[in-house]
Amino acid sequence: MDDQPEAGSPEPLDRRAELSEFLRTRRAKLRPQDVGLPEFGRRRRVPGLRREELAQLAGVSVAYYTRLEQGNGRNVSAEVLDAIARALRLTDAEQAHLTHLARPARHGRKRRPARAQRVRTGLLYLLGSMEGIPAYVTGARSDILAWNPMAAAVFGDWGALPPAERNWARLVFLSPAYRDLFVNWDSKASDMVSYLRLYAGCHPDDPELSALVGELSVKSEEFRRLWATHNVKEKGHGTKVVRHPLAGDLTLAYETLNLPDDEEQHLVTYHAEPGSESAEGLRLLASWGADAGRADLFGATGRGPDAGR
Repeated sequence: MDDQPEAGSPEPLDRRAELSEFLRTRRAKLRPQDVGLPEFGRRRRVPGLRREELAQLAGVSVAYYTRLEQGNGRNVSAEVLDAIARALRLTDAEQAHLTHLARPARHGRKRRPARAQRVRTGLLYLLGSMEGIPAYVTGARSDILAWNPMAAAVFGDWGALPPAERNWARLVFLSPAYRDLFVNWDSKASDMVSYLRLYAGCHPDDPELSALVGELSVKSEEFRRLWATHNVKEKGHGTKVVRHPLAGDLTLAYETLNLPDDEEQHLVTYHAEPGSESAEGLRLLASWGADAGRADLFGATGRGPDAGR
């Protein structure tokens, strides 16, 4: 007997619908000239490649590809998925996402209750010893699990928030303070949704994810628009510019380290170029200590992203 969600619990994401929309949006991004196909004179009713063109590139029948794009990924082989991924020119993250979505859902097993997210004691000690380096640990659904004083100095006093609100996606889309904090907020928001999409492909039955997506979809038009793109992206490395109320603009490079004993947890560190104004800004924040993290990032009352809603 298939598992049924408990009464009142959020509905899980529909894997078939996710697979269908993912393939359709990837196909829409490609033009015939991008993949070496000739342009025909007749006008295209939809952007991107037609299904028959994609099937030709992948070496499968149009009927087979159509069934797959309609969400019927049952029993599809790894070789076919690889061929379709090559035809669509998917990134490694997109190909992994496609594989997760096309994998048939397992039935007849009880859904396990969500296990508590805990950070190892040794990792907590490591965070505390990283003086001058903002660092934190994220878990499932972009939850913020642990952080050091420098992370609080740069990003705000997460300890002032209820645990349920310590989530990057909620902060980015629901907190005006974080919209001001990130100079290129659009890039941060796009990355955030792309990470959540990748997580959703691996955990479509996660009720907390469904609740989070539902809440953000209701409260944020930007989230709804980005979620509909079906873009996916691995957490990695790069640069963010934050506009701190005390230290001004800080250009910080970040590194995301996957933890070997928990694939859902990541250690994220930030650093500034030695000798730069941003490095001096970090030293200033370090000298302020805990007070720097209370510099009105959550508003004068210290309330979280839902304050005033």
